[in-house]
Amino acid sequence: MGELETELRAAVRGEVGFDVTSRALTTMDASNYRRVPLGVVAPMDADDIAAALAVCRDHRVPVVARGGGTSIAGQATGTGVVLDFTRHMDRLVSLDPETRTAVVQPGLVLDRLQEAAAPHGLRFGPDPATHSRCTLGGMIGNNSCGAHSVAWGTTADSVRELDVLSARGERLRLGRDWAGAPDGLRALVEGDLARLRTGFPELPRRISGYALDALLPEHGADVARSFCGSEGTLGILTEAVVRLVPAPRARTLAVLAYADESAAAEAAAGLLPLGPLTVEGMAADLVPASAALPRGGAWLFVETGGESEGEARARAEAIVRAADVVDAAVVTDPAGQRALWRLREDASGTATRMPDGTEAWPGWEDCAVPPARLGAYLREFRALLAGHGLRGAPYGHFGDGCIHVRIDFDLLTERGVGRFRRFSEELADLVVAHGGSLSGEHGDGQARAELLPRMYGEETVRLFERAKAVWDPDDLLNPGMLVRPAPLDANLRFAVLPREPVDVAFGYPADGGDFAAAVRRCVGVAKCRTTSVGGPGVMCPSFRATGAEEHSTRGRARLLHEMLAGELVTDGWRSGEVRDALDLCLSCKGCRSDCPVGVDMATYKAEFLHHHYAGRRRPAAHHSMGRLPRWLRLVDRTRTAALVNSLASVRPLAWLAKRLGGIAPERRLPRLATRTFSRWWEGREKPAAPAGGELVVLWPDTFTEHLSPSVGQAAVRVLEAAGLRVALPPTVRMTPSGRGEGVAVAMDPLSVLCGRQRVCCGLTYVSTGQLDRARAVLRRTLDLMEPLLERDTPVVVLEPSCAASLRTDLPELLHDDPRAHRLAGRVLTFAEALERYAPGWVPPRIGRPAVGQTHCHQHAVLGDAPDRRLREAAGLTGGLSGGCCGLAGNFGFEKGHYDVSVACAEEQLLPAVRDAGEDAVVLADGYSCRTQLEQLAGVRGRHLAEILAEALEQG
Repeated sequence: MGELETELRAAVRGEVGFDVTSRALTTMDASNYRRVPLGVVAPMDADDIAAALAVCRDHRVPVVARGGGTSIAGQATGTGVVLDFTRHMDRLVSLDPETRTAVVQPGLVLDRLQEAAAPHGLRFGPDPATHSRCTLGGMIGNNSCGAHSVAWGTTADSVRELDVLSARGERLRLGRDWAGAPDGLRALVEGDLARLRTGFPELPRRISGYALDALLPEHGADVARSFCGSEGTLGILTEAVVRLVPAPRARTLAVLAYADESAAAEAAAGLLPLGPLTVEGMAADLVPASAALPRGGAWLFVETGGESEGEARARAEAIVRAADVVDAAVVTDPAGQRALWRLREDASGTATRMPDGTEAWPGWEDCAVPPARLGAYLREFRALLAGHGLRGAPYGHFGDGCIHVRIDFDLLTERGVGRFRRFSEELADLVVAHGGSLSGEHGDGQARAELLPRMYGEETVRLFERAKAVWDPDDLLNPGMLVRPAPLDANLRFAVLPREPVDVAFGYPADGGDFAAAVRRCVGVAKCRTTSVGGPGVMCPSFRATGAEEHSTRGRARLLHEMLAGELVTDGWRSGEVRDALDLCLSCKGCRSDCPVGVDMATYKAEFLHHHYAGRRRPAAHHSMGRLPRWLRLVDRTRTAALVNSLASVRPLAWLAKRLGGIAPERRLPRLATRTFSRWWEGREKPAAPAGGELVVLWPDTFTEHLSPSVGQAAVRVLEAAGLRVALPPTVRMTPSGRGEGVAVAMDPLSVLCGRQRVCCGLTYVSTGQLDRARAVLRRTLDLMEPLLERDTPVVVLEPSCAASLRTDLPELLHDDPRAHRLAGRVLTFAEALERYAPGWVPPRIGRPAVGQTHCHQHAVLGDAPDRRLREAAGLTGGLSGGCCGLAGNFGFEKGHYDVSVACAEEQLLPAVRDAGEDAVVLADGYSCRTQLEQLAGVRGRHLAEILAEALEQG
């Protein structure tokens, strides 16, 4: 490896990575398979590729081309050198609206091509569900299709010419009439014309094997088309000329409901003569109960297009009339259509969990049959599942007869793997019996290539082997794929994981308490790798800031997987590679809601830091900011807030404090309130309690208490104006005799100085991985809150991150304490409390536009529907942006994080505020968001409670 790495570094201008992190990030794609590469090369251009191929050829090391790493059959993994095209070879070289063509590099993400083509009224036809992160090179390698294939076909239908490097360094320009064909290919084809004319099933989604029939003279001897779907086994793509199609000016979505998936499948083929753009199918077991779909057990999503909205709608209504449905809906609103399409696109992730939480896996992800036979095939498929005691949730491209499904295979035990093999063999026979293809979109890879003789016969498979030898006589390119494949049950990625549960602090209730199962949630669909976030989405801000795989949710999950495996990452919880990858995780919790499989990297990060620093010296920031509640209580107890503010205003002292505290030198230290919220509460004149008003407890979180007491004061004003009775949590614990007992004596010496005890959500301890301390703080909080919990008193929390921590971290960290679940269930946001306990209250009418950002924890954990309704009732118009502010509690204050913090803020929040009119209200419910706005934009953001309280005061 050392000699190989040295020669590659000398020959290649792009990055060469033989380190643990680079290799760990590419051990897997989105399949069940895992292979450990020797190293990764990110070529700058075709010359770099040629140089890398020459070195690898000399060392007889295989080469695997990799795009977005979302392949589902294992073809983007390998044991040699991986070529990563996403770092440099990711450009749109040119776009010609007149000829409707574009020249692209293999690492270009599909959505970037679509964005460039849209102003010209054009688009690239195929659009897999992973369109926001899959690359054109990967699509060509797998001959990808997507939802619109009934209208625009497969990737092969959209390819004009391909620039390819052979394994021996020959530069080829592939096209029609044998253009670019390597020596021997034409003779091979012309020597077996009869087999090529009769041995390939005729159906729209035949992706399995090599497309040698595209080389027939009646098909134009199209070498470029034949190359599509070869999975990187014939040559390395360096550039492609692709065809664009006119995009409809307007679209309408008809949602057709059926009793079950078989009924939907049988109806799909009959809709094709009506000229739809899509005919997609989903069953109820993949659809959330809250989804706004017409009543039924399965649905077809049928999209129509037209020159106008009226024309598109008329076509959709014609389809509804022609269809024999249980119920139907026609959706013209673009936002409504996007919401429904998200259900479909996220299915590749949501399908990895059965309704009862059981894990489900790819492997038979995309076989296809003739559309007219789909209903019958699905019934037999369901019977085969039942016969093997398996479950799955089919969905996919019903109009093309292509079905996606994740199945609850047991891939962790020898018995389960044996059943996986037997089922695979029987299903292959079933697909062939229906005249189908083992792969209808994602390629064969390792998952299905072993079974190709069942589909094509031994002679045709030997023809594939001869074709591979013509292109790649040294078997250098992606060996073990398509021809001479590895067994379908070898190299399973789960085999290396520990069989016994890992000792962890969090409860992981959705994963049976098993941390390995939590890490296995990441199947690699890579929604976290999107370079722009649409609507209210958050995930994954650090990846969008750096563009580095190790800073994506998937990349971090891969490193945790390798840490548990212990083969590449050998030092377990002490791993520096895992620590460094997690360092730029903002703990925004965006992946908890935006990841289709619910990966919760914020929790995994806290777990890792807890173990990583056990018995070791922690970073200074963990002491200065992780223990912030203690320091601020000490300042309050000693009445030194004014002194601290004065000292912090002296530059040399502020510099020293930041240096000692591990705080970014670019940051300004926030000013402390000289009068805390609790002191204001104790000193204010209490109003008369409203008769019959509901009692709510207002949670004095650390930020409201010591840094923004005005937020708490405003919330009290509004809640009382709405007729609610407001109280603060107890500060002493009640003994069984009913006498108050201070808790301070049970805590550390510093707590004694802090006086009365205060409730705390433990957020700062959790985010820095101080989980033992977090548990102690939370148990003390439960002791204080116990009398209120017995009365089911609602608890209003103003700081979204604190509310989210109480809802999720508290019950998952103290999973053995029933009081934790009771408190979590009583936590309400400010808007939720008003909506639930003062439903008749009418807020003051403000009548101004609002701008800002939905707090990332609110989006991920709490939901913001009550907030939107409250803003609408108050006349605050406009929507808030998504993403993350970038400060994220302690993250943006920590040394080394400033640039990423700013980049996150510049993605959506700061541009939205800069573009707002002068009369706009800047909303920011989170203290971090308000601080980021103040420090980077000089803008004062305010909590919604402050806006409403001000309006009440103004009458």
